[in-house]
Amino acid sequence: MVLRERTLWLQRARLPDGWRDDVRLTVDVAGTITGVAFGGPEAGDERVAGVVLPSISNLHSHAFQRAAAGLTERRHTADQDSFWSWREVMHGFVTRITPDQHQAIAAQLYVEMLKAGYTGVGEFHYLHLDPSGRPYGDPAEMSRRCVIAAEQAGIALTLLPVLYSVGGYRGKEPNAGQRRYILEVVDFCNIVAAMNKEAADKPWFRVGIAPHSVRQVPAEPLHEALAAASEIDPTMPIHIHAAEQVLDVEEHVATTGARPVEWLLDNTGLDGRWCLVHATHLNDREVDGLARSGAVAGLCPTTEGNLGDGLFPFETYLAAGGRWGVGSDSHVSVNPVEELRWLEYGRRLVTLSRNVAAPGQGGSTGARLFDDALAGGAQALGQAMGAIAAGSAADLVVLDPEHPALFGRDADGIVDSWIFASSERLPRRVMAAGRWVVEDGRHVAEEAVSKAFRKAIAELA
Repeated sequence: MVLRERTLWLQRARLPDGWRDDVRLTVDVAGTITGVAFGGPEAGDERVAGVVLPSISNLHSHAFQRAAAGLTERRHTADQDSFWSWREVMHGFVTRITPDQHQAIAAQLYVEMLKAGYTGVGEFHYLHLDPSGRPYGDPAEMSRRCVIAAEQAGIALTLLPVLYSVGGYRGKEPNAGQRRYILEVVDFCNIVAAMNKEAADKPWFRVGIAPHSVRQVPAEPLHEALAAASEIDPTMPIHIHAAEQVLDVEEHVATTGARPVEWLLDNTGLDGRWCLVHATHLNDREVDGLARSGAVAGLCPTTEGNLGDGLFPFETYLAAGGRWGVGSDSHVSVNPVEELRWLEYGRRLVTLSRNVAAPGQGGSTGARLFDDALAGGAQALGQAMGAIAAGSAADLVVLDPEHPALFGRDADGIVDSWIFASSERLPRRVMAAGRWVVEDGRHVAEEAVSKAFRKAIAELA
């Protein structure tokens, strides 16, 4: 589809200030909303029936793990399985993935994201080297495959090349899987700079950095990478894993004398560019400090549940004014509804209460979750998206009000029912940056992408 400046008439839409009927959007050739007006459809308008919402960004993805989803659900140790036994299985899986397979897996994943209502993704990308641990002829080969996959699917991409310096705390040697991740800081920065240059003429493409974690990136290379990134682009998003597991916290205290998020608060100048992924195990000082920093907590409830990570202190963080968004991480689920639902349900189980996230008496739990995830996801990706408003990407999710899960619902009752009372993917149409990529629940490139994905999985199997 060749984009052109045009006007869309939305029958009913959720704008930043609430629900409105007869919304007219002007969308430019780059797929950005340039104007919002009101009134009935006019000649030449593209009519969009149904209820229309802005789309959520998926702020944390490891694309290659989509191919392994479901393969780690058997006990691998005589004792209790944990994140750490899962991690060993995952590292073994990555030793064989080729660039073609990686591209095919990522494209399939991004198609699934769009069908579920995500229109942007933060790709926390650490599969840099070949299976023997050597660089490809183009050191950014695997990064470029993520970009090709995103363009094929039509999803906005914030590529986050990962710096991975050591195998673990106290300079632990990398295992066979990790050797595909390890880079010297200078080589890492060269990849970041090359991809940032490529992003200059692609409005849907942004580049950031992702020091994997303080466990894998000690203080010296971390600060070196942060300084280099600021020289490339001082507004560049910065994502890092933090405090995902209790053992993470214990080992960090034993190694540095401080808890992971405490150390980051004291040593890195956390601000709105940062996204701390997981941040599951926080004390009260860390909750307050993270909230005051303006950084985003990147929560991945379905993966955190699958791995037995623990539960983020959500209601305490909300009370402190913290910003947050959601990601699908290992892709055991690719559905923003499930992330939001299980974030809320996890805390209900702990607190023995209901409507934990609701903003006061009478407030909509679903709307609070949805609005916070919109804002936090857009901030974490560093892209203008997440709102039906001038200056934002024309990213729209269209739901059918006649669907049994939504019939008879109005206003934010639609959002509540979508999140808490649906068991299937409800988006009927999805627009990403002004282009309809999902029609009648099917992605426009679904057949070709699925064929390549099946070939890749057959080879890996």
